[in-house]
Amino acid sequence: MPQPATRARRTGCPGYSETLPRQPESAGVARSLVRAALAVWGLDELADDGALIVSELVSNAVRHARSHSIRVTVTRPGTARVYIGVVDKSRACPEPREPDEEDESGRGLTLVGSLADDWGTDVLPWGKRVWAVLHGEELG
Repeated sequence: MPQPATRARRTGCPGYSETLPRQPESAGVARSLVRAALAVWGLDELADDGALIVSELVSNAVRHARSHSIRVTVTRPGTARVYIGVVDKSRACPEPREPDEEDESGRGLTLVGSLADDWGTDVLPWGKRVWAVLHGEELG
C-alpha cells in the first residue's frame, strides 16, 4: 500500500501539522513529520523519543477514535521545548493502565509517560488533543 504524500503545514510558533487518515499506516507518516521538524530545529537528540511517542499517540487514536482522520501537530514553543499532539474527534480521554504480562497491548501511555517530560489530554468542544512535551538541550 503506498504511503500518503506528506503535505506538512506550518502552524504558528514555529510548528508543523498534518491531517492524516485514521489508519495504522499514518503512524509512519507521523514519525517522518516529527523527525523532519526536529531536524529542522536542530533537536535531533529528541528524534527517537519523539517518533516513538507520536507512534503511540497515533496508534491510540486509530484504535479508539471514531472520525475518519486525525491531526498531528509538532510545535516548538521554546528554543529546546517541543509539543507533539494528536487530535481526534472522540471526547473519551485515554487512561493509562497496567496490563498483564500476557497482554499484547495497553503499554503505550506508560511508554509515553516514561519518555516525555510531561503529557496530558486537552478536551476540545468537538474532540480531544493528546499531547506530550520533550525538552532538548539548550544551546548557547
